[in-house]
Amino acid sequence: MNSCQLTLKGEHVLTVETSEEELVVSDKKAVEIAKAISSETRWEILKIIRERKIDVSRIAETLNQTEANISAQIKILEKAGLIRSYYSPGQHGVKKVCEPAVKRVVIIISD
Repeated sequence: MNSCQLTLKGEHVLTVETSEEELVVSDKKAVEIAKAISSETRWEILKIIRERKIDVSRIAETLNQTEANISAQIKILEKAGLIRSYYSPGQHGVKKVCEPAVKRVVIIISD
């Protein structure tokens, strides 16, 4: 498992386990990232997908929430660049599968 670390002013603040890339942000994008991870539900989604690729219905089941709410939360995480998703054939049609998009998030406060 890889770690996604949030760093503010060079100081480690928190860690999320994910895969692949590093995302370096500042200004408006940094605010967007901070807002995206400020929700407990979205934070729980990030923790769930760090373990494995998982579809929206299973995330909803795990968190005891509706698929509609989880889908809305996933859109926010996708827009922030923290997760990516794709559609895969399922038993009853297609399912949306989510996975981490980044390994680390670095927030630059000043240059």
